[in-house]
Amino acid sequence: MIIFLTGATGYIGSAAAGALQKAGHSVIGLARSDEAAGQLHLRGIGTHRGDLTSPATLTNAAAAADGVIHTGTTNDGPSDQAAVRAMLDAITGSGKTFIYTSGVWVLGDTDGRVADESWPTRPAALVMWRPAVEDMVLQTSERGIRSCVIRPAVVYGRGGGIPGGLVESARDHGVVRYVGSGENRWPVIDVDDLADLYVRALEKAPPATLLHAGDGSSHPVKEIARAASIAGGAMGRIEPWPLEDARKTLGPYADALVLDQQVSSLKARTLLGWQPRAADILEDLQQGSYHA
Repeated sequence: MIIFLTGATGYIGSAAAGALQKAGHSVIGLARSDEAAGQLHLRGIGTHRGDLTSPATLTNAAAAADGVIHTGTTNDGPSDQAAVRAMLDAITGSGKTFIYTSGVWVLGDTDGRVADESWPTRPAALVMWRPAVEDMVLQTSERGIRSCVIRPAVVYGRGGGIPGGLVESARDHGVVRYVGSGENRWPVIDVDDLADLYVRALEKAPPATLLHAGDGSSHPVKEIARAASIAGGAMGRIEPWPLEDARKTLGPYADALVLDQQVSSLKARTLLGWQPRAADILEDLQQGSYHA
C-alpha cells in the first residue's frame, strides 16, 4: 500500500516509516521544508510538501494514498483537530485506513490500577483536547473509514524521547532532575515495537479500534532518572524538582510528568498478535541505545 505519513521526520514517525517500508509498503512523508524533504529522500521516502497548520495542503496526499497514519502534531488542539478533519474528509467513503496517534496521558492518573481501553479519559491539561479528536476519528467508521487510535505510553529507544532528554541533562549538568517525588510510575514502549504496532494496525485492525501501546511495565520515575544519570555519565546523581517550581518552567508539561499510570495493552496483543520484544527501558538506558 501507499501510505501518507505525517511526522515522518520525527521520532515516532521515522521508526514507523522504516517499519512500513520493511513490511513492503511505500511511504509518502509530509515535509514542510526543503531540509525535511531531503531527509526523506535519503531514506527512500516520497515527499508531499505541506504543513499541519494548513489543512488544505494535506487533502490531496490523503486522498491519493491507500491509507493515512498521523504521527505528527502541532501540539495545539484546534490546529490538530482541523488537520485531522481535513484528512478524514478527504477519504470519507473510501474504506481507507486512518490511524491517529494519541497517548496515555489522556487517561490521567490510573489510581494504582491497570487501565485498559475502557478506562474513562481524565486528560492532563497538556492534552485536554485529544479525547475529542480521538472520538472524531473513531466515529468516522460510520463514514466508510477504517479508523484506529493508538495511545503510546512514554516512548523510549534509539537514544531519544523523554528518556533521551534526561540523559542529555545528565551530560550537560551532571545530574538528572525529575519532577515531583519520583515515586509515580511511567508505562513505557520502545519506539520500534510501537512502529510494529502501526504496521499491524494498518494491515489488520477492524474499524473504530482503540489501542493502548505499552510493554506491560511501569517504572518509578526515580528509577528511570537514575538509569538516565548513569547513561549520561552523571554516576547516578538525581534530584527532585518540586512540582510548583517545575510548573514555572515547564507549564502544564510538568503535571503530565507526575502522572502515576499503569496501562494494559492486552487488546493489541490479542487482536493483532503484537508482542513487544525490545530491551527493558532501564536496560536500554544503561547498556543500550542511550549508553555513553
